[in-house]
Amino acid sequence: MTEPALAHTTEFGRMYSRSLSEPPAVPSITTVIAQGSTSLDGWHSYMAASAVVKHPGLGQALGNQAQLKTIVKEASRASERYRDAAAERGTRVHFYCEQVALRALEQPHQLAEAREKLAEHGEHQFADRFDEWWQLYQVKPLAAEITVWNHELGYAGTLDLVASIGGRLCLIDYKTKNTDRDGQVKQLDDKVVMQLVAGMKAEESLVDAGRGEWEPWAYGEQPLLLGVAVGQTEVRPMRANPDVLPQHWYKFCALRRVWQTNYDVAAAGRALLPIAPPPMQASGAHAVPAGQPAHN
Repeated sequence: MTEPALAHTTEFGRMYSRSLSEPPAVPSITTVIAQGSTSLDGWHSYMAASAVVKHPGLGQALGNQAQLKTIVKEASRASERYRDAAAERGTRVHFYCEQVALRALEQPHQLAEAREKLAEHGEHQFADRFDEWWQLYQVKPLAAEITVWNHELGYAGTLDLVASIGGRLCLIDYKTKNTDRDGQVKQLDDKVVMQLVAGMKAEESLVDAGRGEWEPWAYGEQPLLLGVAVGQTEVRPMRANPDVLPQHWYKFCALRRVWQTNYDVAAAGRALLPIAPPPMQASGAHAVPAGQPAHN
């Protein structure tokens, strides 16, 4: 996936600017949604424990405290390694999907390079299944990796694809997914509906990042919102239920207020300040703290 030109990583999450010469101004759609994330402590613990059990040197290390400490230290980073590997794989798969759309749009693309990169990592099945889905659904792309902006609420984001499928306008977000024991891609998280409805509610889309040129959002009128799970065994598209879109939009708006509150709290300054002991007061030959009675 191409890194959006106007996206910046800040202490407040990913933020967007209006042009290449302006500072970040609003949070990204994904940063807003992340305000509602739940604790992953249980998952981190499981990953660490699993890494210890599966470590090839565990048997030899039993009874050796130094070796066991080394194994535990390595295992403690298991969730980080898994997360980073999944993110890198997702970037490769998204990049391939983008190149397929660019080729169809007759724009410059790097499709061969994207497929080769997947093959280097043993991930060519993602490309194979995606190509099958693209042909089966007769996807006709209108825009790939399009950056959008909402002034009223204050956020921006980049949509994976705008396309026509079966004569219907579709906003599409890809999610790279693992395969379960039955050979099916794992289910999409409902949060993808928030992501898609926020894209639908955009007011502008980017024309030129260098000049900071934007145009009115042309694809927000009753599109079909599709979350597309891309796996090694299949690609499974899921449409957002139109009956629940208002509730997911309200939740997104609430999370945007949470982000703003956290931003304001951080910008206000230090919450806790050091305090010195009270000054000493002289009383006769003895010095006592202020406010304490003097004793003869």
